[in-house]
Amino acid sequence: TFGGGSRSPPTTCSSSPHFQPMKFHHLLLASAACPAAHSFTTLSPRLSNLAPLRSVAEPAPAAVDISKLEASLSSPPAPPAPEADAANQIVPGRYDSVDYSLAFPAFPKPPALDGSHAGDFGFDPLGFTDSFDLYYLQESELRHCRLAMLAAVGFPLSELLAPSWALKDGMAPSVLNGFTLPSFAFVFLAFSAFGYLDYSTSLRSTDTPMGRLHRSDMSAVWKFGVAGDYNFDPLNLYNSFGDDPAGRKGMRQVEVTQGRYAMLAVAFMAFWEASTHTPVTQSFGMFFHPNALLPLLAVPAWLAAQVYEVSDPREFPIRLKYRQGGEETERVIKQGVNGAVEA
Repeated sequence: TFGGGSRSPPTTCSSSPHFQPMKFHHLLLASAACPAAHSFTTLSPRLSNLAPLRSVAEPAPAAVDISKLEASLSSPPAPPAPEADAANQIVPGRYDSVDYSLAFPAFPKPPALDGSHAGDFGFDPLGFTDSFDLYYLQESELRHCRLAMLAAVGFPLSELLAPSWALKDGMAPSVLNGFTLPSFAFVFLAFSAFGYLDYSTSLRSTDTPMGRLHRSDMSAVWKFGVAGDYNFDPLNLYNSFGDDPAGRKGMRQVEVTQGRYAMLAVAFMAFWEASTHTPVTQSFGMFFHPNALLPLLAVPAWLAAQVYEVSDPREFPIRLKYRQGGEETERVIKQGVNGAVEA
């Protein structure tokens, strides 16, 4: 029987006339019980841990682009940017405590200029930072600064060293002075080269050693690094003020400050020659020819700076006043001068 127990010896057809129908009945019950029994049987733990098969309705995985996969595996990952010194990390909001321009306190400080960047003293009287992207403005200023520093040297040197056929009435060729044919050809070629440089580097990549360093330095301010980054420092002067974010910002500050002076100097020289028709090297000869007068003029200027200082420009009238200890310094200077005269 299917219930277990002792097994009876087989019975022949001659010993039991009812054996054949009973045997067929048992077979029918057994065939019906077997699939039902499997439905109540617990699966083996090893089989129950198997993941279910994917449903027919589930979408098939996307095809893999073998060429892109090979390219990503063949190119080495970019090295991580070095971590900046936390003690000298550049943070935003340097001028948040003031609401006036540090360059000209009579003007309000623009919202976009908070002192985070080199050359930022909160001065934007025409509101360019409200209308244009700040990175774009910084990039434009630095390009003009670098060109102006070259021009501030080249303008007087051309009047001192260039042959007469390259000058316009002894003055450096310019838009206001005019050009000779050779000087116009040279200026055209020079500006074409500068234009090509601007075009080819306008969308340059900053994924360079210096670019990654700048992004790390400025990570608390924004993600763009610094403007004017060409990964160019052949004399290794960039870290002269310190190999940290503050030291590099100080060097950028020197560059943009000298560039602003150069822009003012070039503009002055051009307008001076256009209005007087006299070369600047002739009008201000002591600045361009060896002489003893210029160093002597620097001495009284330095002494005056030890005695006086300008009052707070936010308070009118603006005047010169004694700096701390200035009166005692003035007394010592007078005694020294009087002693030298009497001797």
